[in-house]
Amino acid sequence: MGLMSLAKAAGRRPVAVPGGRSVSDFYEPWEKLVRIVILGKVFQVPEKNMLLRQLQYVSEDVGMGRYCWNGECRYCEVHFERPGDPLEYPALACRVRGFDGMRITKLAPEVRYNLSDALATAPTEDEEATGPSGELSPPSGE
Repeated sequence: MGLMSLAKAAGRRPVAVPGGRSVSDFYEPWEKLVRIVILGKVFQVPEKNMLLRQLQYVSEDVGMGRYCWNGECRYCEVHFERPGDPLEYPALACRVRGFDGMRITKLAPEVRYNLSDALATAPTEDEEATGPSGELSPPSGE
């Protein structure tokens, strides 16, 4: 089981990993997953975390990227929209917290590369709204 798989299973519970660290060292405490859309693909990520860390939750490859994690390299630049706001905001994924309903519209090449497998297999918004039979699925929570 990979390191991020341990983290996904852990939520807020510390789990020992090689090197004596726990997966709770990688994520801020969280209690639920929130929905974000990346280039039209739907993902569930841990709330209350920096976007780059949330992207690492989606794809372990983000942890292998050439990111500085402190805003200097700009390899994690993204553009995003807020629900109900038509404006597009530039940001660094290491400096902005992802939030429920966030729509990421542009990714820096490094981020796109690290997310390529996850983006290829994630459902689109249309696929999420319709079930396998093509009928509309009820909204989550019902």
